[in-house]
Amino acid sequence: MKIKMLVSLAGNEYSLSPGDERDFTQAEAIRLIDAGFAVPVAEEKTERAVAQPATEKRKKGKADVVSDEDNGGGDR
Repeated sequence: MKIKMLVSLAGNEYSLSPGDERDFTQAEAIRLIDAGFAVPVAEEKTERAVAQPATEKRKKGKADVVSDEDNGGGDR
């Protein structure tokens, strides 16, 4: 059973801090939860959102280019 520690706990095989999650046997997990040292971790299926690539949107019409024609502006 997976539990999340509320307090620090160390043993021969582990050293846990508050917030650490670890699998214990059912009996040991229940003992730690009953003592107020841990809470059970809900085993839920996690889904990950995948961002869809944005579609490219372009204006229809004239291309954005500079003309060779003199439009009367600027220095001569």
